[in-house]
Amino acid sequence: MTDFLLELRSEEIPARMQDKAREDLARLFTAELDKAGLKAADIITYATPRRLALIAKGLPLETEAVSEETKGPKVGAPPQAMEGFLRKVGLTQDQLVERDGIYFAVVEKPGRKTADVLAEAIPAIVRAFAWPKSQRWGAASISTESLRWVRPLQGIVALLGDDVVPCEIDGIVSGSATMGHRFHHSGEVTIGNAGDYAMKLRAAHVIVDQEERRSIIRLRAAKVAGDQGFTLVEDEGLVFENAGLTEWPVPIVGGFDPAYLALPKSDPANCASEPEIFRMQKNQSSDLSNGFVCVANIEPTDGGLGIATGNEKVLEARLSDAKFFWEQDLKIPLDEQAKKLSQITFHEKLGTVADKVERVAKLARWLVEEGIVKESSPLVGEAGGGRAASAAQKTRIASDHSAADAAGPHPNPSPQGGGASLADQAERAAKLCKADLVTGMVGEFPELQGIMGGYYARAQGEADAVADAVRDHYKPVGRGDDVPAAR
Repeated sequence: MTDFLLELRSEEIPARMQDKAREDLARLFTAELDKAGLKAADIITYATPRRLALIAKGLPLETEAVSEETKGPKVGAPPQAMEGFLRKVGLTQDQLVERDGIYFAVVEKPGRKTADVLAEAIPAIVRAFAWPKSQRWGAASISTESLRWVRPLQGIVALLGDDVVPCEIDGIVSGSATMGHRFHHSGEVTIGNAGDYAMKLRAAHVIVDQEERRSIIRLRAAKVAGDQGFTLVEDEGLVFENAGLTEWPVPIVGGFDPAYLALPKSDPANCASEPEIFRMQKNQSSDLSNGFVCVANIEPTDGGLGIATGNEKVLEARLSDAKFFWEQDLKIPLDEQAKKLSQITFHEKLGTVADKVERVAKLARWLVEEGIVKESSPLVGEAGGGRAASAAQKTRIASDHSAADAAGPHPNPSPQGGGASLADQAERAAKLCKADLVTGMVGEFPELQGIMGGYYARAQGEADAVADAVRDHYKPVGRGDDVPAAR
């Protein structure tokens, strides 16, 4: 029994694709082993920005000899049936075995060297790999038959024990040499076998285990934030993303103008266009600080000052845009913004987005007036009303109120105050729910649709129930998202 190492080295693999790629590599490799009657004791996969790797433990050096039996036609069957069966199995009639009046083809297959099986399997796996997006490159790319990979494939390491498994894919020949960190290591790294793969690359400033990189980011980001007197705002999505962007993660602290803290807060999950940074809070407080943690892919010689400054410039530009759009959008009432929806086609047979909004508003009022949703029915989370709002929801609601208070009263507050009926409020929320689609903020940051509508509604004097409904009407967005918690 011995271990097998396969590394497929390429240009940078997008972080969001790496975990699925590891699963696909293990699945395709297992399927190729099954065809040959082989089974590994264990399969481990790794992914970094520049490599996808698999280690199969406990492989035999040869497959076992097998006997394959195929049932054929009955004795005395028409000649055409017999001829077709003989072509299928590649035998002559005198080589068939007769049993109980039926012909059988019995083929004895000798064992094969595992290295030969793997040499055939590797090109098959690479060519069958289904990336969400892939590309062709180089001179060969003029043909649609050329190799496709997520990014240009640059090298293959294939080692069974200490020996190279020879194979070739579009001119890329397997070997035992790979590359270390793009900046911290020059020259090739020669791998001896699967057992020293991770160790050799660690010496070349590459941590191949994605779980280890994620752990480093969690612990060190929390530490550097704590060293500055802050608490890190935990975000597993950012942990995974940064681990997928770095082979040698180094968390670094930066900061921005505290004046931007007056902007509305938003869930980091809704801010795809921001840099891949972690937020920080003041210790013993839920208030955001004007500091952040970014993750570098090198050990900076200046202590991270240059990298922090670069991230600060990017963040400054985004926050400056957000501040401008927030201030400009507040000058236009949502009622006025909603009128622009008549210029956007929803569907050629269903009219504009304004038409859609009108239908939703009528249905919202009808649900109340028909008694389907009652004025006195308990809120979701109250007795008999379903699950309670999560702590995250309650925190977000409180922050919404704070942002609205900071914005000050709107000069033309809505007539739909807190004393309006449920039917009036439901209709009002429906009429405003899509208005933020034409605001400058959502035009620049589309992922904030609904969220910004809630902020603008509250800042412009709408009732809290109306603003909450506008904010939450897209929810739930995917599995695990909060469900709206009010009538």
